Amino acid sequence: MTKKIVITGIGASSPLGGTARDSWKALLAGESGARTLEHDWVEQYDLPVRFAAEAKVRPEEVLERQVAKRLDPSSQFALISAMEAWADAGAPEVAPERLGVDYATGIGGIWTLLDAWDTLRERGPRRVLPMTVPMLMPNAASAAISMHFHARAFARTVASACASSTESIANAYEHLQLGLADVVIAGGSESAVHPITLASFSSMQALSKRNDDPSHASRPYSVDRDGFVMGEGAASLVIETEEHALARGAHIYAELAGGAVSADSYHITANDPEGRGASRAVLDALAQAGADHHEVTHINAHATSTPVGDIAEYTALHSVFGDRVHEIPVSATKASTGHLLGGTGALEAVFTVLALQERLAPPTINLTEQDPAIPLRVSGEAQPLGDGAQLAISNSFGFGGHNAVAVFRSV
Repeated sequence: MTKKIVITGIGASSPLGGTARDSWKALLAGESGARTLEHDWVEQYDLPVRFAAEAKVRPEEVLERQVAKRLDPSSQFALISAMEAWADAGAPEVAPERLGVDYATGIGGIWTLLDAWDTLRERGPRRVLPMTVPMLMPNAASAAISMHFHARAFARTVASACASSTESIANAYEHLQLGLADVVIAGGSESAVHPITLASFSSMQALSKRNDDPSHASRPYSVDRDGFVMGEGAASLVIETEEHALARGAHIYAELAGGAVSADSYHITANDPEGRGASRAVLDALAQAGADHHEVTHINAHATSTPVGDIAEYTALHSVFGDRVHEIPVSATKASTGHLLGGTGALEAVFTVLALQERLAPPTINLTEQDPAIPLRVSGEAQPLGDGAQLAISNSFGFGGHNAVAVFRSV
């Protein structure tokens, strides 16, 4: 029998705020998290892109020093957002063997890895920290969350580039349906605002180069969009069976109605221009939710602000919804947050859940002249979703042809 799966807790540390609610408030206010970088290494390496959307609240302001120094920044953000989500869910009483973690990252502990490489070259092997490997490994965040909350059902890690954390949410849905746990902490984290990633993405012409105007650099759907803005942070959701949530009197934000993944098998960095894999993921997610595409009332789009990527996603959406897609309120929240890579899907899931609860599709900032080839219903102001049942999808697509879609239903 299919179980009803629900969201009972949310947490985030993002370029817009140190909590989920602060991030949501800033998003609705039309704020941007993109700022000029104030690091010595920007000048040292003469980087062509000198701005990013770093997390607004630094981990050392939240975590105890002894905890923070044993975690890479990506894991620090993960633990912070998971702690917030857990508290928001009312700190559920659940047997450790019935609590699971499904967490994601696109890159993992890049700061730990490259700092250790510098130490090795400059000071020799004896000065490399013994915790280097446990801090840089991609599953470090999942392990840290599992140990903090004594989660023993499983501690899984997804690394599917920018689709990672949406895939983790889809996995959590399946694990709960299979009865592998009663409660799952799911989400994703990334802290890759680093000279090597900025240089690499710049080299492939993926980043916006608006150094003189960072807050307006991410411009999804705009005719003059020129690339994405690197973001940083994490978001987490506490997901559980409705039966478990109701038994403990939990507040329910929304139903996680389904999720699906697919692969393009097309190109290592480029989207399939026909959107076949992405559209299949949308259709499969809706089928898992037992929903028809006519029921969808809101879309949180992947919309990175790249010239090719935004078109490809529109093509995929149009193939699913037809011309009706032009009537559905769409939000492209990376315009405000930048692109959190492996953490982006979880943050956008949090925004989608809050959009359903407050019946407001958040604004898409920086859209001065919409590309006529992408005639979606996008606005610089929050769009009301109206009364009645609401069904929303959140899309994430990543290098390697990874596609992931989550479906949320209002309660």
